[in-house]
Amino acid sequence: MGFIKEKLELRGKNVVIAGGSGGIGSKIACGFVEMGANVAIIGRTEEKLKKVVKDIKEMFGVDVLYFVGDLTDSKQVNSIVNQIIQRMGHIDVLVNCQGIGQWVPAEELREEDWDRMMEVNVKSVFLMCQAVGKHMIQRRKGKIINIASTSSMFVDVPQPQAHYNASKAAVVMLSRSLAYEWAKYNITVNCVSPTYTLTPMVEQFLKDHKYSHYLKVWESLTPMGRIAKPEDIVGIVLFLATDAADYITGQNILVDGGYTLI
Repeated sequence: MGFIKEKLELRGKNVVIAGGSGGIGSKIACGFVEMGANVAIIGRTEEKLKKVVKDIKEMFGVDVLYFVGDLTDSKQVNSIVNQIIQRMGHIDVLVNCQGIGQWVPAEELREEDWDRMMEVNVKSVFLMCQAVGKHMIQRRKGKIINIASTSSMFVDVPQPQAHYNASKAAVVMLSRSLAYEWAKYNITVNCVSPTYTLTPMVEQFLKDHKYSHYLKVWESLTPMGRIAKPEDIVGIVLFLATDAADYITGQNILVDGGYTLI
């Protein structure tokens, strides 16, 4: 019958990527552009956003929109989402890829560190889902994909990061809750949870703190023998954004090279 090719089509879809200037977010943006989607990226640092826009232009000859803002601030979130809708007409897909990490023993964790982790990793995801979700409810369709982590389900070793793990678990349950509430509007909400991923930020962090030996530890814990690259996360995100994934919602899909099998 030849129906599946059409369902896998992303050409012409309007996609918003929060955290689109990060190591994983920028690769996801490239993937959507390569598949013919119209893309808008959001981040906190204009310089980083401009670099992603420039790189995509050089690679694909396509312009993407970018917006600078603090996504932990509801006023800024609503303003940015309204601007995107005005520019693009509507939003088909939202990808929440923003987030921070930190290694601190729980007994030494400061209250402000806990609060900041929850603001960036959980609150901003909710605010983006809420603002874009209202728009999708009006249209009676939409796809939301939240990037969580295998840390949402398993305690990663050897680094101490109780607040990070808790934040990613919250993202998964938030996604499941929204998936239930918004299914009646034909909106799917799913999580993608990568394992350790060698983004430029992680690579620099390991170098600065002399933790480079952790790479060998993580590789030894992964059956496929390596940690993830940002490119490894892109394919499943693109699939969840297609019509072929219309009946998948409330799921947390692990991209971990078998890490969680052990």
